[in-house]
Formats: sequence, C-alpha cells, structure tokens
Amino acid sequence: MRQPYLLFPAAILGATLLVAGGSPLAASAMDGRIEASARNSYNFKTYLKDDSIKIESSAGVVTLTGTVAQDDHKSLAEGTVSGLPGVKRVNNLLVVAGEQPLEHSDAWLCMKVKTALAFHKNVSATATEVSAQDGVVTLTGSVGSEAKKELTGEYAKDVDGVTEVRNDLAVTNLKPARTLGEKVDDASITAQIKTELLFRKSTHALATRVATRDGVVTLHGEAETAAERELATKVAEDIKGVKHVNNRMTLRKA
Repeated sequence: MRQPYLLFPAAILGATLLVAGGSPLAASAMDGRIEASARNSYNFKTYLKDDSIKIESSAGVVTLTGTVAQDDHKSLAEGTVSGLPGVKRVNNLLVVAGEQPLEHSDAWLCMKVKTALAFHKNVSATATEVSAQDGVVTLTGSVGSEAKKELTGEYAKDVDGVTEVRNDLAVTNLKPARTLGEKVDDASITAQIKTELLFRKSTHALATRVATRDGVVTLHGEAETAAERELATKVAEDIKGVKHVNNRMTLRKA
C-alpha cells in the first residue's frame, strides 16, 4: 500500500536543498541588484533616459536590448553596466535607431562635441551651441569666465575630426544658480572617463584602464609621453563626480 505521507517530507527536502545550495536564490537576488543599479545609475537616468533600453541579468551575465539614439549611447550603456559589482559579462544587443550622420561629417562632429562637453563639470553643454562646416566647429552661447571659455574650446578642438574651433562664446558676469551636487555613481564615472578618453585625438590611442571607488579614480596603463599621462589626469579630474585621481600609468619604453 502506498504511503502518501512520504510525499510531503520529500517536497520539504527538495526545498531545503534548494535554499541550502544558495545559488538559485543568491543569483536571483544578485541579478535583481544589477538590473536596479543599472537603471538607477547616473548615466542611465541622465544621458540614456530617452533611450529604450531593457536590462536583463542572468547569473551576472547582462544582456542589453532595445534602441538608442546614437552609437555613443550604445557604448556608454555597456560601459556603465560592465562596471557594476557582480557583472561578469555584457551582451550588447542595442540597436541605434533612426538615420545616423556619416562619420566625421559636420553633423557627426557636432554630436561628438556636445557629448564630450556633457561629461565635464567645468563647462556647460546645455549653454553651448555647436555648429560645424567642413570640419570647422563654431561655439556660441555664454560662459561664466574666460577660463571656462578657453576650456570649452580646448575640449572641442581635441575631438577627433575637428580641424579648427571658432570660439565665439560670450563671457558673462552672471553667476550660475547654485544647485545641489548630483550624486554620480562609480560605474557612471568610469564609463564617462573611458568614453571621453576615446573621443579625444590626444588620448584615444592610450592603453588606459580606469577604476573608480567612492569617486576616487585610479588610472592604469601606458602612455607614450609624460604630457599624455598628465592629460589623462586632467581629463579624468574634470568629469562629474570625480573627487580625486590617482594616475599610476607608466611611460612606454622605447
């Protein structure tokens, strides 16, 4: 005769083994944290907020699907997610929606300059109008000081493909309204620095590794010259959310 009461203990045993093993439940919790951290990151809430991105994590392997407005957003999304704790790999299946400007065309240069300016805390992308013709970029708008005007022009000139910058920014004496500092997470900082270094003519070839912890950035890798090494520090220091930069890059041996 069957003993149906044995089925109940067996079910309990199976559940106990599942919890004791820990991996399914732990992995599920970790994946949930990864997905939430990505959605709540500064980059996703600021630069990628108008894109349609779906984030799915399975045992630390994250898959990104959906559409973005430009190719830079695709790489920024991947860079942000890859820097989150627990992420092992990112499958970037994002598709760039709509017609995109040809590489190094005037429209493409305008897009790149605006993106490069957006990451920095000492210049204003929103207050700077960018136009281009035959590789010559013109900047108009207003800035709060002569130093910020020069810095904006310097950043624009170092974007790959820009041949000349006409800096027509007006220096005003109006002080910008004070705002509360925005909290920028470490993964967003790392992704922004990597993107910015890649944009620049003077740093795109550098073999640089970037790590961020509590706003403190550490740079590893190699530079051809001391000037390149110092420039990498300068770029990282002006990224939003960065508190300090430790540059441990070495000079490449001849």
